Amino acid sequence: MKLLLVEDDASMQAALRRSLGRRGLEITSCADGAQALAAWRASAPDVVLLDLTLPGMDGLHVLQQARHAGLETPVLILTARGTVGDRVIGLNTGADDYLAKPFDLDELEARLRALHRRRHSASAQQPSPSVGSLRYDRESGAIYHGPEVLELTPRELALLQALMVKPGHAVSKERLFELVFPGEADVQYEAVEVVVYRLRKKLATTGAKLVTLRGLGYLLKAEA
Repeated sequence: MKLLLVEDDASMQAALRRSLGRRGLEITSCADGAQALAAWRASAPDVVLLDLTLPGMDGLHVLQQARHAGLETPVLILTARGTVGDRVIGLNTGADDYLAKPFDLDELEARLRALHRRRHSASAQQPSPSVGSLRYDRESGAIYHGPEVLELTPRELALLQALMVKPGHAVSKERLFELVFPGEADVQYEAVEVVVYRLRKKLATTGAKLVTLRGLGYLLKAEA
């Protein structure tokens, strides 16, 4: 099982990496929100173990951005915030399970493996979104052009993932900006247009067309 561990406390992260690694999990770890989103897309984890209190972008915002981008990896929130209200907010944002600190390691492993089993059972029944010859593998986060993975930069991938979640439906420039440039307050909205321009070139032979809808945003549709 591939686990993405998002925890900013260095000692806690090291302890979890050591303990869960000994139990056979393959672990990718990071310590802040922006890194978490990038690693989520790049590492295609089976389960995400997500702390809420993170520098730059908190865990709930990371989770919200990931769900808007169509990333459906199961998420277990691990946090010192143990109130009912915090649990409800986390679950309503898109978390699959919640475990408060301090916790028992055996229980944590059991919950992670349960989420892994549930995810693979559900993904076997859910078709992948497709447009033209493009196919979005929700489990891995990769986008395929025919049998091959389409080569994209992280920002191009984030934008295309957001458009492929609901092909033919417009996504606003503001929403795409949040997904493509998470936590980057010094970047202008127009930067989305640069990513769109580069992405259009890579879609030229895929049978998919990236359309600009003035005042509404962008959508992806199959070429006529």
